[in-house]
Amino acid sequence: MMPSALQLASVWIGTALAAIALAYALIAWLAVRFWRGAPAGSVPARAVPSASAPPAVTVLKPLCGADPGTYECLRSFCLQRYPGLQIVCGVSDALDPAAAVVRRLQREFPALQLELVIDARQHGSSLKVSNLINMMAQARHDHLVVSDSDVRVAPDYLAGLIPEVDQSGVGIVTCAYRGRARGGFWSLLLALFINDWFMPSVFVSALLGSQAFVSGATIALRRTTLAAIGGFAAIADQLADDYKLGELTRRLGLRTVLSRVRVETDVSEPSAADLLRHELRWLRTIRAVRPASYACSFVTFSVPVAALGCLLAGMSTGSLMLLALTGIVRVMLHFANRGADSALMQLTVLPFNDLLAFGLWCWGFASRRVHWRERRYRVARDGSVRPIP
Repeated sequence: MMPSALQLASVWIGTALAAIALAYALIAWLAVRFWRGAPAGSVPARAVPSASAPPAVTVLKPLCGADPGTYECLRSFCLQRYPGLQIVCGVSDALDPAAAVVRRLQREFPALQLELVIDARQHGSSLKVSNLINMMAQARHDHLVVSDSDVRVAPDYLAGLIPEVDQSGVGIVTCAYRGRARGGFWSLLLALFINDWFMPSVFVSALLGSQAFVSGATIALRRTTLAAIGGFAAIADQLADDYKLGELTRRLGLRTVLSRVRVETDVSEPSAADLLRHELRWLRTIRAVRPASYACSFVTFSVPVAALGCLLAGMSTGSLMLLALTGIVRVMLHFANRGADSALMQLTVLPFNDLLAFGLWCWGFASRRVHWRERRYRVARDGSVRPIP
């Protein structure tokens, strides 16, 4: 019996879907291999030391609460081999556990310009940006680096980063990062979400010429650039404050640069609910600010998409071969991103992780509501948020 036109169309569509998934997986693997050229936190080969003294830098660390790795992460900034360094940490509450961590570091590094700002004033919907606005009064230097509290860096991090900020036409320099699970199954899944899905997609976009990626792991810029866009007040209502900073500086005709300097971010998710809220917040924020890109990003979930293509193609021989090849490249991608964690142990959870991430991507279309630090918000199309009572 001859197959119907509908059956033939389904086979062709399914096979094409599986082929596209395989093609993306290969491109992502190549992109990760390309960007893996410099070890995490190291000075990139193209950064040539200047004969003059490097410019002084203020590092801004907005804090809210203390996780198991907060002390080690903040301490890695105190160990920078960089002259003229000031670190400004900010909290909104004197009883915040992060304040005690900063005071401990002040005792440990008495010669370091390590400031603690305690200020509860709120300037918009974003508590993090309000914190940054309050901290700026203590920032002394013209070169600024904003970095989240869970970021860990190597001692030569600033030495590699700041020369890139001073390149002609540069507005913001940002860094790729690698998730480091700090115990527990749910932390491992979030680390895989970062390392095996999110960052490879960033590297692919960067290779294709996109400058849209800006990460709160590192935002390095000059004070004059920040002032030209209206300061942090210009992003006071933004959930995707990092993305918006990049967008506003590019409107000035300045470039966003993805540095070869890389950092690590500690991942500590105590429960499945925390994991789901975290990943959905990222996905729905991306959907809000870049809806077309979000809709097209289904292909980045290579194995689930190839499996879906197989089903549409009626499990044909060609589609099954494409699925098998996609699975092999998917494992290659995982090993290309391996770091201190045991990649072999993680292989057993890759199928579950990929299906979960794809399911959450689908769920991301259902609502614009996100959960962030015990508060619920609705994300608008411009990335701004409004609290939900």
